[in-house]
Amino acid sequence: MTEAFRSGFVTLVGRPNVGKSTLLNQLVGSKVAIVSDRPQTTRTAIRGVRTTPDDQIVFVDTPGIHKPRTPLGERTNQRAVATLGEVDVVCLLVEADAPIGAGDRFVAGLVQQVPTPKVLVVNKIDRAGKPAIAEHLAVAARDLGDFDAYVPLSARTGDGIPALLGEIEGRLPDGPRYYPEGTVTDQPETFVAAELVREKLLAVARDELPHSITVSVEELEDLEPTAADDPDDGILRLRADISVERDSQRGIVIGRGGRVLKDAGTAARQELEALLGVRVYLETRVRVERDWQRRAHALDRLGY
Repeated sequence: MTEAFRSGFVTLVGRPNVGKSTLLNQLVGSKVAIVSDRPQTTRTAIRGVRTTPDDQIVFVDTPGIHKPRTPLGERTNQRAVATLGEVDVVCLLVEADAPIGAGDRFVAGLVQQVPTPKVLVVNKIDRAGKPAIAEHLAVAARDLGDFDAYVPLSARTGDGIPALLGEIEGRLPDGPRYYPEGTVTDQPETFVAAELVREKLLAVARDELPHSITVSVEELEDLEPTAADDPDDGILRLRADISVERDSQRGIVIGRGGRVLKDAGTAARQELEALLGVRVYLETRVRVERDWQRRAHALDRLGY
C-alpha cells in the first residue's frame, strides 16, 4: 500500500534579525528571500517550497515582529501575526548568541495564543558555545511557554537542519502537492527582482538608508528590441523603480558617476539570471517618495 502524501504550511516567526530568511533559504535549498544584517529587511510574507517524494512543505518567512515606529512597521507586524493561525506548524526563532529578551517573550506570547503545533528554534549555534546553547534551551523552556519540540541549529551552516525537518514532517497532515515539483517559491519574477535590487543596495548603503528604500519592478512587454536582439531570444525585460524619502538619499543610491546604482543593478541581474535560467534586461531609476513609510496612500500604492 502506498503511504499517504503529507503537506502543510509552516511559518517562521521571531523578532527582527534572528535569521528567518537565512533559514528559509537553507530549508528550501535555494535563495528565495533576501538576506541582510539590518533588522526588518523582510517586509512581507515570503513563501518557499520544499518537495520530497513523501511530502511538500510550504515555508512562510515573515517580517520580524517589533515595536513599530511607522505605519509600515504596523503593517509588517500585522502580516507576521496573521500567519500564526493559518499554518500547520509554527517555528519561533531565537538567537543562541544573544540573551532571550523582552522582544522574544512578546513574540512567544503571541505564538502561545494559537493551538498550532510549535517548535522553538535556537538559531546561530555556530556563534555560541555548548553551555550558552544549553542555557538558552533551559530559559526558553522556562520563560517562553509550551513547545512541542526544541531544536538548536545554524541556519548559516546547515547544522541541525535535518533535525528541524524531522520535527516538522512528523507534524504534517495528509495533503496534496500545492505546487508542481521543482517550484521553490510562488513569488512572481517582478517581486524577486525587486527584492534582489533592494538587497544589493542595502549592502552598499547599509547605514544611510536601510528603512527608507523600497523597490518595485514591472515587466516591460513593449520594450523595442535593439538591432542586435532576436525578438524571440527569451530575454526578460524589467524596470526597477527605486524609491527613497529624501533628495540626499537619492544621491546615495545613485552614487558618484552612477556607480552604486550600476553595481547594484548588475549584481541583481546576474543573480536573477542564475535563479530563473533566462537572460534579463534590468532598467533602474530612482525617485523621491517623501515619507512613504508614514503615508497610508503611499504604502497602498507601493504594495504594503
